[in-house]
Amino acid sequence: MARIIIGLSGASGSVYCVRLLERLRKQEDVESHLIVTRAGEKTLHQETGKTLRDLKKLVSHWHPVEEIGATIASGSYPTDGMVVVPCSVNTMSAIAAGMASNLLVRAADVILKERRRLILVVRESPLHIGHLRTMTAVTEMGAIVAPPLPSFYNHPRTIEEAVDQTVFRVLDLLGLPDPEAERWQGC
Repeated sequence: MARIIIGLSGASGSVYCVRLLERLRKQEDVESHLIVTRAGEKTLHQETGKTLRDLKKLVSHWHPVEEIGATIASGSYPTDGMVVVPCSVNTMSAIAAGMASNLLVRAADVILKERRRLILVVRESPLHIGHLRTMTAVTEMGAIVAPPLPSFYNHPRTIEEAVDQTVFRVLDLLGLPDPEAERWQGC
């Protein structure tokens, strides 16, 4: 069974988190752990009309962001990876600095120290040199920075299809490919 942690920070793009949780729920043998920051909860409602209660229905376990003693805060609790989606620059910066001031950042720190897969779906544009240096720092620490950039080779007709393309890439990075993902077939 794959054990995946999903963090939702306050950056715009909470639809990516919702869709990832929906896709993970369809996969057999996936145990999901969710952490939502206060800003993430507000952005989720503003952008999607959904509440934390709605997200809790999609996951195996939910952990309050203040619950620093949660299972996922320890390297002795085996997990297979973590995705922060969307990932704010603030959250990315805290991860890069090792500032484990809440459970989301602590869980990411544990993932990095245990050399497990951490995917940061950073949602910011344009980027200044500080953002780029922070992206370099987390990459050097072992994280994968995967901004939600749409691809157009599959000719998405809706926003949902464009969102799914990013979510399918994240699932691939987790080693949990989705059978419904459209793949590039070449020219």
